Amino acid sequence: MSPVSIGLILFAVLLGAAAQLFLKAGTNAVGHFAFHWDNLLPIGVRLATQPAILAGTGCYALSLAFWIMALSRVPVSIAYPMVAIGYLLNALGAWLWLGESLGAQKLVGIGFIIIGVWLIARS
Repeated sequence: MSPVSIGLILFAVLLGAAAQLFLKAGTNAVGHFAFHWDNLLPIGVRLATQPAILAGTGCYALSLAFWIMALSRVPVSIAYPMVAIGYLLNALGAWLWLGESLGAQKLVGIGFIIIGVWLIARS
């Protein structure tokens, strides 16, 4: 894989992970809710105008553009497993930014995922 291809994949994954973190921060700001016919519009408006949710949506859109560029250069059987790097990025981001727990068991599991991604990338 060329450095450009790796960069496109990693940037797309980074943007996807950032999108998840922004969406979670946005839902934290809105609070717990349930969609019902009577609150569909008010909750929808609150979500659609929440800055963190808008940032997450923007990150997803950019991620899609970079992902499409990556797929034009790399077989999907190589590129898609790299999305698993997002597990590490999201776990670290959620721990640092959102105060979520990051225990030893999660870290070991993420370690196995990263080893798997490394093995696939070398194939």
